[in-house]
Amino acid sequence: MSENKEDKKQIRVWCDGCYDMVHFGHANSLRQAKALGDVLIVGVHTDEEISKHKGPPVFTQEERYKMVRAIKWVDQVVEGAPYVTTLETLDKYQCDFCVHGDDITVTADGIDTYHLVKEAGRYKEVMRTAGVSTTDLVGRMLLLTREHFKGDKEYTVALEHSSNLGTDSTARSPYTGCSQFLPTTQKIIQFSSGLSPKPSDRVVYVAGAFDLFHVGHLDFLEAAHAQGDFLIVGLHTDLEVNRYKGSNYPIMNLHERVLSVLACKYVHEVVIGAPYSVTADLMEHFKVQVVCHGVTPIPRDADGSDPYQVPKQRGCFKALNSGNTMTTEDIVQRIIRHRLEFEERNTRKEQKERIVLKALQKEHIKQNGNCEGVKGYAA
Repeated sequence: MSENKEDKKQIRVWCDGCYDMVHFGHANSLRQAKALGDVLIVGVHTDEEISKHKGPPVFTQEERYKMVRAIKWVDQVVEGAPYVTTLETLDKYQCDFCVHGDDITVTADGIDTYHLVKEAGRYKEVMRTAGVSTTDLVGRMLLLTREHFKGDKEYTVALEHSSNLGTDSTARSPYTGCSQFLPTTQKIIQFSSGLSPKPSDRVVYVAGAFDLFHVGHLDFLEAAHAQGDFLIVGLHTDLEVNRYKGSNYPIMNLHERVLSVLACKYVHEVVIGAPYSVTADLMEHFKVQVVCHGVTPIPRDADGSDPYQVPKQRGCFKALNSGNTMTTEDIVQRIIRHRLEFEERNTRKEQKERIVLKALQKEHIKQNGNCEGVKGYAA
């Protein structure tokens, strides 16, 4: 007799981390972890623990808890998870094993935070998303010049060299140093819900940059989601965002912003490179019944017109007050205020990673006679 799926034991997966400045790299790691089981439990460390072992976080623990809860593959968040993952923690939450990316995480004393679960055979590894990390994003905010925006060319990130931030080619750790993120259609498919609105669904449309996706965006999308049954988010191109925000914005390019928004549980669909003005064609094509915007000022379109003129004329425009005033500019200011602390944090992190990497290489040579296959080894 075949066993019902309901009768089978659910595989419970544990992940943990700082999840500071939650980005699509974190989300991709959690997506891969969820695919290894049925229920995903995510432990998030406190500000105190992170400051002790790594350095000051950009976001507070309450902000980080909220951001992780909103990632669509996460079933439960455990607040204040210990920095070193123990078997007691896995057992307490009835988790079969722990999952982490293929990078190194060490304590203030240079000890692998996963050594206990690795020794017990309750550890699995997933591929880290190359080209994005909290360190990398901090570096972009501190070091971006206007060189990334050249007339009519598409946005590319241009960073001044800084070995202190691990953002240049001289960075000596393969984990702290950044590499270029290469977007693919496969990645978008993996993040996409694949859902279409039902004929009876009330379709809600919002648009914006959604740069450095943060809790302000999250609260707004939650409020917009509550206005109907199916939420579509239009993301403006990098050139368009630079036109109305100026300076060196956006910090994240369009592909990165698409994945960040798609990872949010409130979002059903994303329009990539949406027009700045919400047109009648767009509303009819997606059968939009309500268009929302936050209470922040709305810059005019390039021709001086109101980008929400059409939905306003149709009586389906709604200004939403999510109760959260955080902006991308606020995050950039947080980083700038604490620049020296972050530079010091990244230097310490890289030094610890290099020590662990050297030990791994030594062990590998002892066993295999060479360093082939060791991440970050350069002949």
